[in-house]
Amino acid sequence: MAPAVQHGSESSTVPSIEDDNDIVEVGATRSKSKSHELSPPAGRVSKRRRVAERKQETSPAHVELDSVEVKMEPDTVEPAKQEAVKSECNEPPRREKPAVIEERTGLIEFRVVTNDAKPESMVILTGLKNIFMRQLPKMPREYITRLVLDKNHWSMAIVKRGLQVVGGITYRPFPHREFAEIVFCAIASTEQVKGYGSHLMNHLKDHVKDASPVKYFLTYADNYAIGYFKKQGFTKEITLSRSVWVGYIKDYEGGTLMQCSMVPRIRYLQVQEFLADQKRLIQARIRSFSHSHVVYPGLDAFKERDEKEPNTLNSGKLELTVQPSEVPGLRETGWTPAMDELNRRSQRGPHFTAMRHILVELNGHASSWPFVAPVNANDVPDYYTVITNPMDLSTMEAKLENNQYQTVDDMVADAQLVV
Repeated sequence: MAPAVQHGSESSTVPSIEDDNDIVEVGATRSKSKSHELSPPAGRVSKRRRVAERKQETSPAHVELDSVEVKMEPDTVEPAKQEAVKSECNEPPRREKPAVIEERTGLIEFRVVTNDAKPESMVILTGLKNIFMRQLPKMPREYITRLVLDKNHWSMAIVKRGLQVVGGITYRPFPHREFAEIVFCAIASTEQVKGYGSHLMNHLKDHVKDASPVKYFLTYADNYAIGYFKKQGFTKEITLSRSVWVGYIKDYEGGTLMQCSMVPRIRYLQVQEFLADQKRLIQARIRSFSHSHVVYPGLDAFKERDEKEPNTLNSGKLELTVQPSEVPGLRETGWTPAMDELNRRSQRGPHFTAMRHILVELNGHASSWPFVAPVNANDVPDYYTVITNPMDLSTMEAKLENNQYQTVDDMVADAQLVV
């Protein structure tokens, strides 16, 4: 099998709410819908249905929060004494990705196709094949053509008006084994950084859950794509039994096998809204017994100073001292003078910077590679029998970060153990 490669740059995790710059994503299933139709969860759902689904999905969060018993004393802080202004903590509207906006306005759509000999399907598959060839130049052209047009493989394509394909994925589902093999994944270079890859994966996951029994994705990723797949919930830890997939997918030399397990109750096209609702619920519960949302007025001393001397803020002509106890809301947070003294103490020794610089230089030396990490006992069984005080650069770095070197001589002693 060929690796799914990302050019241009969930396991059962959910994408982060800030992940706005995804380029390419992958997924797979056997489609039970017509090849020229949009996949079932493709997002063309009525507003009423979207609201109903969101309420159904967020209901566990309500139960979870309501079941927590918070034993706190009532708010005894006098508002008049604090002169605090409570904000409503209204968040700005969540920024939508360009891909979401373009789909809503009809500029793009998502289609699931296979080689069914229909003219429209063949046009889309040909466009997808050409994108894979351009974006995956190291992959043999004949190999790409054979897999994209193979009737056992399916493709989900991002299509603009006029059947212009701007990206997509090709995959082979194994419904009887509940997993799918990801073969190719690419977005046209002119259309990247729009969130197409992220939106494509969300469409695919929802389509897979609705149209087939597939629960897992497996793919071989090269070094350029591993980081991307991790952000989308893929992991190098393969929990799927080897007996399920060995012999069904082709091993790829130089690639890393990765797995993604879908969360059954999550609608991936609505995951950002789901996470935002959870965040609002948690913040509302925190505000019920916390003062973190309280906005206090500024100090009158600075206001009076500026009115008297408007141009002395940076000139040093006027010095102003304010006692911590005069800062509104500071004592309500639990602050004490002892805490201030503790923060002033240096967390590092006087030679920490110099020792860290030395370690950086040692790690960067061309001949340091044998000493970077501890020796593997499986490779050299009698090493730790012969070497009674083993040491390496990574261990020295850990000791430095944990403040175990009181003097430079302590670090020099460990360095001599290395050499």
